[in-house]
Amino acid sequence: MPRLFTALEIPRHAALSLSLLRGGLPGARWIDVENYHITLRFIGDVDGRTADEIVDRLDRIERPEFRLELTGIGSFGSKKPHSIWAGVSPAPEMFALQGEIERICQRIGLPPDPRKFSPHVTLARMKNTRLDDVVQYLSGRGNFHTGPFIVPRFVLLSSRDSVGGGPYLTEEVFPLHETAPTFGLSSRAEEPLKSMV
Repeated sequence: MPRLFTALEIPRHAALSLSLLRGGLPGARWIDVENYHITLRFIGDVDGRTADEIVDRLDRIERPEFRLELTGIGSFGSKKPHSIWAGVSPAPEMFALQGEIERICQRIGLPPDPRKFSPHVTLARMKNTRLDDVVQYLSGRGNFHTGPFIVPRFVLLSSRDSVGGGPYLTEEVFPLHETAPTFGLSSRAEEPLKSMV
């Protein structure tokens, strides 16, 4: 069974902005643009019956769509950096959605996620990249941000056993409820990049 996780997709305009951050860091393995996402909850390897139960429960979630922006970049692994990420503006609706998914997973019998939810988009994974190179890379790109976008749905993705970074397959789509249009922002988000590739 493939590894499952829930995620938010990145719309085309934001993914293209992120793609401009690729390069300039020796030893980095850059994530393919169509695989950008924000992980909400890593589920892992489950049997078919558990996967069906997860889908059934996620399908009952009733939450509104919400607005996000991607802002700032950083790295995980302070002394020995292992990945570069783009940050996500804090949105209460995103945290509420993630919390509900976490509760559903625990009710089904999955162990609690040991990591605190820290929303981000992974841009690159690194092995043996010098700390000085990472610091230099980040110092020139700290003011990164995208325009705002609406999140109209969340998805259940699967990945095959690999070193991480895709390719990912969309197993299920869970729409969020459309809200009234916000001035200057379309009420529907752009189609995610992966559906256009």
